[in-house]
Amino acid sequence: MPSALADRVSRLARADHSATRLRELVLAEIRQSMPFAGHVFALTDPVTAVATAPLADIPGLDMSRLPELIRARYLTPLNRWDTLRGTGAHSLLDATEGEPDRSLLWRTVQRKLGITDSATITFADRYGCWGFLELFRIDESPFTRRELTGLTALTAIVTTALRRTIGATFVESDAQLPPPGPAVVLLDDTLRVRPHPAAAAESLLRLLPPDEPIPPVPVSVCNAGAALLAAEAGTPIGAATARIHLGGNRWITVKADRIGDHDIAVALEPSTATERLDLFARANGLSARESQVLFLLATGLDSRALAAELVLSEQTVNDHVKAILAKSATRTRRRLLSRVLGVA
Repeated sequence: MPSALADRVSRLARADHSATRLRELVLAEIRQSMPFAGHVFALTDPVTAVATAPLADIPGLDMSRLPELIRARYLTPLNRWDTLRGTGAHSLLDATEGEPDRSLLWRTVQRKLGITDSATITFADRYGCWGFLELFRIDESPFTRRELTGLTALTAIVTTALRRTIGATFVESDAQLPPPGPAVVLLDDTLRVRPHPAAAAESLLRLLPPDEPIPPVPVSVCNAGAALLAAEAGTPIGAATARIHLGGNRWITVKADRIGDHDIAVALEPSTATERLDLFARANGLSARESQVLFLLATGLDSRALAAELVLSEQTVNDHVKAILAKSATRTRRRLLSRVLGVA
């Protein structure tokens, strides 16, 4: 089973799929090998590991309780995706030695949903953390060691494929899509949204990308807020910020900060050039030197100026540029900068 599953996933991972379609196909292949009643398959910001675009099916969950579930997940470091990097798939029952009530998440939310076991796997490499998968069981037997081994065999395959889908979102600028405008959302400590004025609501609507099964902006607001709560509780996952793809070549950054004693302010703004450059470099697997060259290219330097800045020969600089173009499947420097910066 492990090698057969990995072989099937490897074949589909080599095709050009969106991040959503890739995850749907991976889930379908896994279901052929092992049963599960529900799932959460999320993308994450590669630097902070804060979840962004979820693909989820949690049987019995009242969506009004979603903020409660997200909050509990971040406050439960046991089997949390950031703590499992490089360790393969782990089950809830194994991690708790058969006592799932040791998990805050299970105790406060999952038990009421009838979940009896879960398996979690993190998709990360040296460039960052790109996503995680949680599978849930309700009536089925607990996850076996053989099943967890099969899931672990998918780690490198799916990680590379997810990273590639993020790189593919950096298309040449599409003038038909409206630029994302800034917005601020206020949350209380339960991650419930405070009432906001009409202008703020209108700004949020403009940030909703089309054709997503679960709108990633509201969910990402909760995830950023939950990351802040986790840091305050002494179980940090990373900085309370994440970059979210909005369709086309649009990216926004969400960032949560505490204001006063009770409210959390989550700001949503277009991702800066630096934030986009970093994400593009990671998604395309650029080396440290290639990333440095890319950042300087974005400031408008030509090869001669780059060579002087980096104390390299022009030929070496040009070799680095060629490597960047090859890794990102881009034909010219002009197109490269259009993709990276999101401008025509």
